[in-house]
Amino acid sequence: MIHIPEKPLVSVEWLKENFNNPEILILESKLKPVKAADDWESGFKIPGALMIDVEEDFSDKNIDLPHTLLSEGDFTKAAQKAGIFKDKVLIIYDQVGVYSSPRTWWMFKTMGYKHVLVLNGGLPAWREAGNEIEESIWPEVKTGDYVAKFNKDLFMDTSNVLDVLENENYQILDARSAGRFNATAPEPRPGLRGGHMPGAKNLPFEIVLDHTNLKSQEELTSLFNDLVGKDQKLVLTCGSGVTASILAFAAEISGVQNYAVYDGSWAEWGMPGELPVIST
Repeated sequence: MIHIPEKPLVSVEWLKENFNNPEILILESKLKPVKAADDWESGFKIPGALMIDVEEDFSDKNIDLPHTLLSEGDFTKAAQKAGIFKDKVLIIYDQVGVYSSPRTWWMFKTMGYKHVLVLNGGLPAWREAGNEIEESIWPEVKTGDYVAKFNKDLFMDTSNVLDVLENENYQILDARSAGRFNATAPEPRPGLRGGHMPGAKNLPFEIVLDHTNLKSQEELTSLFNDLVGKDQKLVLTCGSGVTASILAFAAEISGVQNYAVYDGSWAEWGMPGELPVIST
């Protein structure tokens, strides 16, 4: 039996120790970072890893918003096609360090998967430790048997956020840069308003990271304690729901468990319209 850590973050050493355990399934979370060059991928992967393509296979193409979560049924189909079995322990990593892996972690957690873990430092940390890599050739996979079960407590849409804007039991944290939050820097997506939601606080996602790794649990606990009241529920937002998921993951590691990601994030809220925006 594999030992599942209390927190859903594992080190390179842990993965190395458990690498040949048949209970684990290693998944590379693919999503091109904003402003990354076209050749951002290394061309290598952790041996035996399967692919989760966030943009192409695990985002809802039926709406005009980036990276939004699939429906329960469509998520089931995508996960089974990707070779996901319900009894595996999923180990998620990405090419950057800790970037899209928390998004994939949040998606599977929101869809009821039991054991989903993130590799701290991702492929860069794995390579730096001198571990084996292989060319990024993705094999055909056996169709999985996992069936998604949506957990609404981890998810928010626009109407949910509107309902809690004036509620002191909730705190909105925005993972975008300070410039975008304060409307002193432009939004990367054309046509969006600048600024932030009423009552939101700014926590740029880079602050929870130490280069390519997540900061320590102690550092994250101190960080969230300074921003969030003891009994408040966190509402996490960003540009398109990706870096908000980094904050969700950091909150989980810090010990905060009452949180939800606003999936539409600023790509939806910032569109021209009547949703309230504060520009400073």
